Amino acid sequence: DGVYVEGLCELVVRTREDVGRLVAQGNGVRRVAATQMNETSSRSHSVLAIRVEQKHTVTEGSVQRQTTLSSKVNLVDLAGSERAEKTGAEGDTLKEGIEINKSLMALGMVIKSLSEGKFPTYRASTLTFLLKDSLGGNAATSMLAAISPADYNYDETHSTLQYAQRAKTITNKVVKNEDVNQRVVRELKEEIDRLRAQLAGGGG
Repeated sequence: DGVYVEGLCELVVRTREDVGRLVAQGNGVRRVAATQMNETSSRSHSVLAIRVEQKHTVTEGSVQRQTTLSSKVNLVDLAGSERAEKTGAEGDTLKEGIEINKSLMALGMVIKSLSEGKFPTYRASTLTFLLKDSLGGNAATSMLAAISPADYNYDETHSTLQYAQRAKTITNKVVKNEDVNQRVVRELKEEIDRLRAQLAGGGG
């Protein structure tokens, strides 16, 4: 997709159990560290991309043809933004927090641009480039915001809710991902059926 992610791999799966095993494997290698705010703080974002192909064989008289629909599902778990004075992070953990904040800021700018109808800068970070189709492409996007009820975390909660509110205003037009030739054949067939129905009914 135009970016390099170290250790990234693409595997073929055929069942829900296959997907579940890969999710568990990914969670098992995800780096976490203890901070003053969270004993198991995620030190990276997690992106699971699932490509799905659905094939159907259609028989029309003595002719058989195959139709293909394709889709991509991005399941994303974002690491939370951090304030060094609150987390007490040091060394590598502090550096990881800085990188997390940078990518979240880039994502926030992309969401802001999309919500205002402007063209976003997807290449501002690896995260936004990987998610460009989910954010502003042929996609339906949902966001779940994890917030804290504690007044101590008011700033983080307020920032997260602003994030989610902007994401709600993004509007994408979703269409089926089907083979161009197959779509043309389908549309021509639908037109022929419509014309036949008009002739049978005496319509002009």
